[in-house]
Amino acid sequence: MKTTTFGVDLAKRVFQIHWVDTETGEIGRRQLKRAQLREFFANRPPAIIAMEACGSAHFWGRQLISLGHEARLIAPQFVRPFVKRNKTDAADAQAIWEAAQRPEMRFVAVKSEAQQSVLTLHRVREQLVKVRTMQINQMHGLLYEFGAAVPANRHNLGEAAQALTRLADTIPAVVIDTLREQLRRVDALSQDIAEIERRLAAWQRGNEAAKRLMAIPGVGPLSASAAVATIGDARAFRCAREFAAFLGLVPRQSGTGGRVKLLGISKRGDVYLRTLLIHGARAVLACSKHLSETSQRLLGRRPFNVAVVALTNKIARTIWAMLAHDRVYQPGYTAHAA
Repeated sequence: MKTTTFGVDLAKRVFQIHWVDTETGEIGRRQLKRAQLREFFANRPPAIIAMEACGSAHFWGRQLISLGHEARLIAPQFVRPFVKRNKTDAADAQAIWEAAQRPEMRFVAVKSEAQQSVLTLHRVREQLVKVRTMQINQMHGLLYEFGAAVPANRHNLGEAAQALTRLADTIPAVVIDTLREQLRRVDALSQDIAEIERRLAAWQRGNEAAKRLMAIPGVGPLSASAAVATIGDARAFRCAREFAAFLGLVPRQSGTGGRVKLLGISKRGDVYLRTLLIHGARAVLACSKHLSETSQRLLGRRPFNVAVVALTNKIARTIWAMLAHDRVYQPGYTAHAA
């Protein structure tokens, strides 16, 4: 007996389902309310349920797995080519169903609740850092308009406060009071960011995989926790290069007539994790005591940023190998052919 495949178009309130009966070949379409979705699949035999990897997809994936089904999440850009007509819920569900049939289709691993919790902390921290940077830049720009050139850096907030004191007699008091309130908001944001980082550090200390990743030069608490939470099961990637491609660290290709041209890195996939790893690699290359002979030779013949990306690619592949094969970091490790 063949397993039935369902295509589900997720939404906040109304869900569209598309499937083909494996025995009769009859096409089925159904529209369900949010409260009806779990009941619908609870009364069905084990099936393959495909969904777009969009909002709430991981939640519904866990729900369907608990009912005995196999959940497959597909990136939205892989579903779009299969939409045959105007974009409707029914057309999207059918496109998801068709995309799930492709033998070479790549699927997104369903994240656990713990993974999503850690990534939630990272997303909130990322947003707070952006807001803090915006407020600091605005404050420094406004001070510059009144003749106070203060370095635009969160570590120089003391200088900004001193500049406000010096300018108290030359600019309106209402401006001074407003900028001091801005300073207090920036300080409050810094405290919130520090609290989130303490929570991430506490989680990282209790996670064995994250602790092992910390041994890699260029991987800190943020990178280690984000990598473990993002990857989940590393065996979902067939090889280290596939994981590097997931992070957008491999070259884009453009070619025709049998000639392929390699371009810059694709920058696809998870932007946040790629950014953390690139910053870590940049810190390693800036610190000479951590440089290997290979890195030194690379810096001697290639621009600094090119070397940074090359080292980031190596770090990403090392992370995959350690998680997929449950290994510890070994400096100077050389892979041997099977």
